[in-house]
Amino acid sequence: MPSANASGTRNYAIVTAAYWGFTLTDGALRMLVLLHFFRLGYSPFTLAFLFLLYEAAGIGANLMGGWLATRFGIARMLAVGLTTQILGFLMLSVMSPAWGAALSVAWVVAAQGVCGVAKDLTKTASKSAIKLTAGDASGRLFRWVAFFTGSKNAMKGVGFFLGGLLLQLLGFRGALWAMAAMLGVILAGVVLSLPPLMGKANASRSARELFARNRGVNLLAAARVVLFGARDVWFVVGLPVFLYASGWTFTMVGGFLALWTIGYGVVQAAAPALVRRSSDGLSTEVPAARLWSLLLAAIPLALAAAVMAGVARPDLVVVVGLAAFGFAFAVNSSIHSYLVLVYAGSEKAAEDVGFYYAANAAGRFGGILLSGLLYGWGGLTACLLGSGLMLASCWLVTLCLPTRGTETPEAA
Repeated sequence: MPSANASGTRNYAIVTAAYWGFTLTDGALRMLVLLHFFRLGYSPFTLAFLFLLYEAAGIGANLMGGWLATRFGIARMLAVGLTTQILGFLMLSVMSPAWGAALSVAWVVAAQGVCGVAKDLTKTASKSAIKLTAGDASGRLFRWVAFFTGSKNAMKGVGFFLGGLLLQLLGFRGALWAMAAMLGVILAGVVLSLPPLMGKANASRSARELFARNRGVNLLAAARVVLFGARDVWFVVGLPVFLYASGWTFTMVGGFLALWTIGYGVVQAAAPALVRRSSDGLSTEVPAARLWSLLLAAIPLALAAAVMAGVARPDLVVVVGLAAFGFAFAVNSSIHSYLVLVYAGSEKAAEDVGFYYAANAAGRFGGILLSGLLYGWGGLTACLLGSGLMLASCWLVTLCLPTRGTETPEAA
């Protein structure tokens, strides 16, 4: 019989590999939709609108996904998430060029909503599995969640490149079919290799119980809303359109976004080496979250000031500044992803994680909407100012984070 540690490591590796494959196709989908419809002449605000239901659906999917993973098991919900993504791809693939603009937009928004549900069901199940497979050692938990999150984002960056490549080689419909086939192989692997009842526990019996999170989880959820809103307010629409308007080609824009996301993922995976560890898992990690939030807030405000001052080659200044932003953002995100698992209870970890990532989806939703609105109102400068104000709010919330949790993990 394999030891508990060996079994946990095996299940962690399987979940991580499955989520890598999912994230690869998810990143490719974003680039497919963005480039395909920009090429068809859609405005920046319309492009932002195409992603709104994708993010809005994630709010409910995370909340219900956490409850369902607790009720029916994490492995089963991971399989449901993969299946839902395949259905979303197939739904997009039947769209016809002969359809009018209104019908095309409505269909894409609906299909993106299906994919948004898929992404957050899969994410909640996968992140919850880390809490179970890592055990009680806080050092291992931080390393595993940092590697999982960082490698996942690196795969998303590769997915951006893959989306552009598949669009060029196979066209919109052929790319979607190829990605659906890839996910079918991953789905079969998950069903055959993971214990179906992994993570099953007594789920909350009422909405009041489901939302009754502890103070640490609630505060981290609030910080997560503005943290990810602050990224997407410039990342989703503002920056790509700004760079293209500055003379960059589609390949250059997609390449930068891919490299930014890959680098962001590498830093996330390395974050445990940048944060001093404590025996209780919180007393040095929470102050680190506060410090990195403050540093991050200063970057977009400084970039906005530089652009308003009329620097030469503002596109290059923005690119260099956003590389620094990506470094600080990656460390922040990694610390937050670790802290929510420390604050989360053991029996219903999936519900706590689902609540936290519902806040994450709400932040992305607001950021995407503001990205289109602010860019149309004041260009990239307005997007950067909005990002800085959101991050200042994030820093203020982290000042209230508790340095003692309901559980005290043992040192690794």
